[in-house]
Amino acid sequence: MKPFQRSARLLSVALLLALALLLAACQREAAPWRLIDIGGHMPDLDFALTDDQGKAATGADYRGKVVLLYFGYTHCPDVCPLTLAQLHVTMQRLGPLADGARILFVSVDPARDTPPVMHAYVSAFDPRAVGLTGTPRAIEALSKRYRSAFTREPDQGEGRYEVSHSSAIYVFDRAGKARLIATPSTPQDDLVHDLHLLLATTGAGARP
Repeated sequence: MKPFQRSARLLSVALLLALALLLAACQREAAPWRLIDIGGHMPDLDFALTDDQGKAATGADYRGKVVLLYFGYTHCPDVCPLTLAQLHVTMQRLGPLADGARILFVSVDPARDTPPVMHAYVSAFDPRAVGLTGTPRAIEALSKRYRSAFTREPDQGEGRYEVSHSSAIYVFDRAGKARLIATPSTPQDDLVHDLHLLLATTGAGARP
């Protein structure tokens, strides 16, 4: 296993263990979720970045949609493309309900991930995926907001480098509230089940 792959998996495991301990200490009445319930333990969806059309984008733009937030980058050799491919299949399995969801792919490599690069990348996976980029400071702040982490690996020459990053998938409801967390290894049936529950609720509209 490559160092950056090991780091990414360790970051994800550490995050999920911390959340599991927190939730165990604050056990509430059982919910119908199959994924890890983070309701009340993570902040609302909030950011100020640039989308893959080059337009300013904020968390408020996605009110009325169920959002799946994922941190990654377009040069990622394995986990990012695999995760986006899995999320595409998830959207397909949801059928018409998927129109009420958005996949937000936040770059942890803003130096290379310009809006056009992000647009070409996410569009190749799913029409409901939106690429988001911004200043290093803004991305770092958003990463910390959701207890995610990323680290740029040493340069391999000619501008080639990799970025180790945690691989959690954060799920927000139509009101922008953090509800669930998953990983690329989460059973797809569980993700489809919980998204179906969230999407079956009504809510105010958001931008397409």
